[in-house]
Amino acid sequence: MTLAEMLGMAPVIPVVIIDDPAKAVPLARALVAGGLPVIEITLRTKRAMAAIKAIADGVPEAIVGAGTVLQPEQMTEAAAAGARFFVSPGATPKVLDAAAAAGLPLLPGIATASEAMALIERGFSFAKFFPAEPAGGSAYLAALASPLPQLRFCPTGGITALLAPRYLALPNVMCVGGSWMAPPRAVDAGDWTGITQTARQAAALDRYRPG
Repeated sequence: MTLAEMLGMAPVIPVVIIDDPAKAVPLARALVAGGLPVIEITLRTKRAMAAIKAIADGVPEAIVGAGTVLQPEQMTEAAAAGARFFVSPGATPKVLDAAAAAGLPLLPGIATASEAMALIERGFSFAKFFPAEPAGGSAYLAALASPLPQLRFCPTGGITALLAPRYLALPNVMCVGGSWMAPPRAVDAGDWTGITQTARQAAALDRYRPG
């Protein structure tokens, strides 16, 4: 599956920080049931790789990826665990080269026009805009649409259910990343029904449609 196909599956990609791999499978099932099949597990905990493997093995209908990828060896380990894509907060040459060698799609992060241009020069069509709200929000991203139409974005960082529609209305936004549909308190409590309901609301958000 291509990165374009993954980003096009739903208007929101859940960005999940998980400490307990035992909760990974029911969480993924709850998100998929709500219409959000593409899930980013951030490599910010010691058990993140185990969570990726648990989802890859136990929820085949989910498309699980590894986020906060900073080093080539993380890509190797995540791919072995079953990750199907990578997300990085930035776009260093080492990370870009490692992703190409790994053979899995990478969604690299940018926060400036110069960084966006560097990705375009490397042949990228999609990027993560991060950290979206601190870096200028939807207004900044809208300003990039005209001079840099070659690149489309998945903004993440500070995006809430209330802010998401502003981004999704932009012609250069494919989807947004956020964690509001699976907050830590709901995950800790095992509130899978509540997570499914919130995910369903996120999946129903409108996206930009040409014409």
